[in-house]
Amino acid sequence: MTWLITGGAGYIGAHVVRAMTEAGERTVVYDDLSSGIAERVPDGVPLVVGSTLDGERVARALRDHEVTGVVHLAAKKQVGESVDRPLHYYRENVEGLRVLLDAVTAARVPSFVFSSSAAVYGGMPSVARDGALVTEDTPCAPMSPYGETKLAGEWLVRATGRATGLSTASLRYFNVAGAAAPELADVGVFNIVPMIFERLTAHEPPRVFGDDYPTPDGTCVRDYVHVVDLAEAHVATARALEATPGRELTLNIGRGEGVSVREMIDRVNGVTGHTLPPVVGPRRPGDPARVVASAERIATELGWKAKHDVQDMITSAWEGWVRLHPEANTTTP
Repeated sequence: MTWLITGGAGYIGAHVVRAMTEAGERTVVYDDLSSGIAERVPDGVPLVVGSTLDGERVARALRDHEVTGVVHLAAKKQVGESVDRPLHYYRENVEGLRVLLDAVTAARVPSFVFSSSAAVYGGMPSVARDGALVTEDTPCAPMSPYGETKLAGEWLVRATGRATGLSTASLRYFNVAGAAAPELADVGVFNIVPMIFERLTAHEPPRVFGDDYPTPDGTCVRDYVHVVDLAEAHVATARALEATPGRELTLNIGRGEGVSVREMIDRVNGVTGHTLPPVVGPRRPGDPARVVASAERIATELGWKAKHDVQDMITSAWEGWVRLHPEANTTTP
C-alpha cells in the first residue's frame, strides 16, 4: 500500500506519517504548507506541495505515486476562527474534501481515512449534566461552523463509500496533545496545552474561558489523547480498511477520562515548575461544557487502546516547547 497523507507536514499529520512509515507502509505527503512545516517530512518520503482544492494536482499526485489509500488530515481547525469565517471553513474543509474524493474515486483508490473531530457532538447538555461518556451513537449537534464542516465531511465520506465501494473511516479525535519527539511538537498556539505554555513563558497567568459551566469546578472538561496514540490509531484503521474492502467505520479516538481546564493548568504547573494561578475570562463561542469519549468501539473493532496518560502528554509537549522557547524554563521574570 502507498498512503497519501494530506496535511502530512502538520502537527498531527507528521506523527501519522512517522507511525505509518515505521509500520512499514509507504507514504506520500500532500500539504499546502499554510501551517505545515516541510522539515517535519522524513527523509525518503515524497512531499507534494498543493491544496486539496486543486483537483488536477491531487489527481496527478495519486497517479504519479500509485496511491492505494488516503488519510485526509488537511483542514482548518480553529473553532473561534470558524465562527468569524464560516464561508472560509466550508470552502477549505467541505469543498476541499469533495474535490479530493472526486479525484480519489476517479483514480479507484480503495481506502479513505477521514480526520473528523469530537466537535461534531456539540454541547450535549444531558451528557454534561450526567457525566456520561460520548459514544459514536450520541446525537451530533455541532456548536461551531468548524464542527459542522467535520460532520458534513463525515456524511460526504460515508455517502461516497456507499455509492462507490470505497472503504471509509471517520475518526473523531478528542483533544490531542504531546509529541513523539521535541522537533515534532505542536508549534501552533490554538490548543489548551501550548496556550498555557505561551502564557507561562510570558510570565502571565493562564486564561480560563468561563468558570460557570455545569461541571464539577465550573470549567470545561475534555478528554485528551496523546498524539502518538492517535497516530497508532491511524495505522490500525488503515490496515483494517485494507483488509476488508467496502468497510465503513466511525470511531472515537480518546481515553475515556475527563480533565477540566483548571486541572490541566495545575498539571502543567506541576511539570513546568510554574505556579501562576489562572485568570478567568468570558466563555468562548462554540465551547461545549463537557466532552469525554467512550473508546469501546475502537477497542472492539481494531484492538486499539491509548497507552499514554496526561502526564506523558504535558511532559513531551513541554520538551518541544522549550526547544523553541528556551526562555520558558525561567519561572521568574
